Formats: sequence, structure tokens, C-alpha cells
Amino acid sequence: MRIVSICPSNTELIAHLGLTDQLVGVDNFSDYPQEVKELPQLGSDLAINIGRVKALAPDVVIASLSVPGMERNIAALEEANLPHLILNGQSLSDIQADLLAVAQLCNATARAKAINAQIDEKVAELAAIAQLITPVSVYWEWWPKPIFTPGGGNWLTEISALAGARNIFAANEQASVQATWEEVVAHNPEKILMAWVGIAHDKMQPALIKKRPQADEVQAVAQDAIHLLEEHLYCRPSLRLLEGAIRLGKLLHPAAYAHVTLPEFLQHD
Repeated sequence: MRIVSICPSNTELIAHLGLTDQLVGVDNFSDYPQEVKELPQLGSDLAINIGRVKALAPDVVIASLSVPGMERNIAALEEANLPHLILNGQSLSDIQADLLAVAQLCNATARAKAINAQIDEKVAELAAIAQLITPVSVYWEWWPKPIFTPGGGNWLTEISALAGARNIFAANEQASVQATWEEVVAHNPEKILMAWVGIAHDKMQPALIKKRPQADEVQAVAQDAIHLLEEHLYCRPSLRLLEGAIRLGKLLHPAAYAHVTLPEFLQHD
């Protein structure tokens, strides 16, 4: 098949299925696996050049609604009469279903079912460890100004729980919450986890958090427990979230999660 992916997380699902060689074009932000950067880049995942997509004559475009604004791409694909599949995973089980949906289109169902079995096994292992741990309260910062943080409807609340943590905004049912720093101070998290969407690891600035009003009253700041995390492991609805969960468990509870390994499909050369 000739496949176009217009969202990084979709490109990663295609890679897990072993279908990277069928990709003929991707959005500008797709970067895993590395070789996809050599493919035609079709614009930002929020502003895809539909004319360039059409010129590639795809059998299917794997689209997404995981970020507000992506609906414009869907409308343009429909107007151009391009065959497409829309993914919108918000939880690990959603993403597993998305993997299977892509696989069914591309004759890779057996591979998807094998991967999903590995995921189920690893999630059960992480959940069993987490049940024996007193969870650490965490504040996830997705964006600094205005502050955006994941709520209960987001995969990071699920990832946190698997890693022995509790998202301080879990009670908010929204997937993405526009919060205030005053609310964060009131919650007084033990750890601050920074993963600014679209920002490289070395470009994030913990100093900005330390300068905020009453920052020294927050446990995480007072104890210098501000952690910079890899955006690509936490901010995309991809199966690499499972790697993120394992890394987070090892960060927050090193002894409890020391023995946990990556599932086979995520093990790198």
C-alpha cells in the first residue's frame, strides 16, 4: 500500500507494525523511526499541504484528532476525496484499538494482535507493582504560559498511575486542562514533570518554574524535584507511552521498578 501519515504518533504506529517501507509521505514532525525524515514532508501536523498529499496518490491517509486544530486536516481530506482513517486515542486501550484499525487496513492484523498481547502483559506487570506503592503526587507541565496540564481524560493520568504516581489534576475530566500556577501551589505536588509539547528536551527551562510566585512553597521546587522528560515519550498517543511509563516508574521508584524491561516490540537495537 501507499500510506501517508500526517501525525507523529500515527507514523510510530505504522513503524511498530513493520510498515514503514509502505510510507510515502509524513508530516514535518514525524521523527520515529529516523528514516522517515527522508520521506516527503507535507507540512505541520496542524496545517498539512493537502495538494502535496494528493500528488502522492496514497491508498490511505492516516489522520488524527489528538490535538485541537487537526479537524481542519480532516475537512480538507474529505473535500479532496482522499481515502483516510482517523485516529483519536486518549488511553492505552484506545491506542491499542487504533493499532488494530491500521493493521486491518494494511494486512498486518497478526502483528497488531501480538503487540497488543505484549502491551497487556506489561501493563498488568506495572499495575501490580503500583498497587504496592504509596503514589507520589505529580504535576505535569505541558505548556508554561498559559499553563496547560493533562487532566483525568488524558493518557498521562493512566501512565502516572502505572508508574506509582498520582496526577494532581486527575479529578478534572478534561484531557487537557488550562490551569493556574495558584492551583498547582495549592495541590503542592511532590514532583514536577516537564514535557513541553513540541519543545526539545534541552530547550525546557526549570528556572521559569522556580521564579513563579510562591514556588518555594511547593514541595517539588523546595526539594529540587523538577524533572525534564522526553516529549516524544509522553506527549504523543503512541505505544511509546509504555516506554515512558517504565522510565517514569524507574525515576520515581527505582527499587520497585528496577527489574522491569521493555516489551519486545519496543526494544531498540
